[in-house]
Amino acid sequence: MATIHRTTMNPTKLELLEAWLPGQPFYAGAGTPRLEKNAGFRLDDPAGEVGIEFVIVTDVSGPEPVVYHVPQTYRAEPLEGAEAALVGKSEHGVLGTRYIYDGAADPVWRDVVRELFGGTQQPQAQSVPETAEPGVRVAGAGADAQHVEIVRRPVPGDPADHADAGAVVVGFWFAGGTRVTGTLLRAAVA
Repeated sequence: MATIHRTTMNPTKLELLEAWLPGQPFYAGAGTPRLEKNAGFRLDDPAGEVGIEFVIVTDVSGPEPVVYHVPQTYRAEPLEGAEAALVGKSEHGVLGTRYIYDGAADPVWRDVVRELFGGTQQPQAQSVPETAEPGVRVAGAGADAQHVEIVRRPVPGDPADHADAGAVVVGFWFAGGTRVTGTLLRAAVA
């Protein structure tokens, strides 16, 4: 299990995302986002080297709030060949410099997500060590996920729509403060 440190990050994860998000093709805003933390969970790297987090944020800068899902990895050293996926660099109060990447570009993230669909990884709470995250459900668990699609702008919906193909479903807050369920990952299976 990963160690969770109660410390600071400078810049913060939200600050890094506010700078990174406008350059992404899935960004729906017209300027600089103003992000609020919404929900999320962690997975554990079996080697204990890479932090893996699924971050759900809400951009409240526009007339209608927009929910985004950005899976991230945290590394002590730069990930060779993943410069375009670098969200940013931050100083962690305990661990020092952290290189934060869009998880989709990180091979450790891809391997651990396959384990999640295969049933050998359990979603963990973001800030409580060794605690399962009850708000995350893997539909179609046991699947051999060959390709995983990240749902970057999750919307409320019936997760049963994706149960046959495999999906990671999580509860998050939507416009108006309503708690809803939506799909974050879809797996194409062999």
